Amino acid sequence: MAARIFNVLTIAGSDPGGGAGIQADLKTFSALGAYGMSAITALTAQNTLGVSAVHVVPSAFVAAQLDAVFSDIECAAVKIGMLANADIVRTVAQALRRYRPPHVVLDTVMVSKNGHALLAPEAVEALRLELLPLADLITPNLPEAAVLLDQPPATDETAMAMQAQALRDLGARNVLLKGGHLGGANSPDWLLTEQGSERFDAPRLPMRNTHGTGCTLSAALAALRPQHDGWPDTVRAAKQYVSQALGSSDALQVGHGIGPLHHFHAWWPRRTG
Repeated sequence: MAARIFNVLTIAGSDPGGGAGIQADLKTFSALGAYGMSAITALTAQNTLGVSAVHVVPSAFVAAQLDAVFSDIECAAVKIGMLANADIVRTVAQALRRYRPPHVVLDTVMVSKNGHALLAPEAVEALRLELLPLADLITPNLPEAAVLLDQPPATDETAMAMQAQALRDLGARNVLLKGGHLGGANSPDWLLTEQGSERFDAPRLPMRNTHGTGCTLSAALAALRPQHDGWPDTVRAAKQYVSQALGSSDALQVGHGIGPLHHFHAWWPRRTG
């Protein structure tokens, strides 16, 4: 019997350069055997050099996209990325409460790699109150966790573990706190669930092409969660995929700045001869 293909929805912004946002999410879903769907919250003008402009989609149209998908198509998991403003945050929260998809991964996107704001400051409170309690897993990096908690960023793993617990106390059911900003030879992540905590460690790859890494990880988590029994196994598989996509990114020649991961590293280019 063939393996089941799960339908997975991304709610995020569009990246015309294809390295992050909706485009990276859909590539990730496909690479990991899921059928991808999308609801676009914002159109960005960006490339490998950075974000130059953002056009936010009206929240009523975001709601229309969500209703169109949820009312017709069975959705096994949802990945949430860029939400832009408080109205869209509340719109997404309303849809999640109405349709109750089984798994929700919230990537708390706030700022692009080159420092462009992707979430209005006044939307942070809405994100904290409206969406954190509806997410099965949130995936903040250290600066994002600091904003959500109104604390300084963690500077060591002891502080990371404490902040992960503090995020659970805010209402997040499970937290994957990413430690890439700590520096060092390895990049530690901490997963905190109702069952306890687990540390995931990976060597820091000296790769230039890291555009869309956070989007890709959260998308991989959403695509893989219906295929695994719990979050620890899902996180392990998702991190392995991202590491391989990073490690293969030199095969791509995209742009003059920070290039994208190679989402289809397992499929192309294929060697001949």
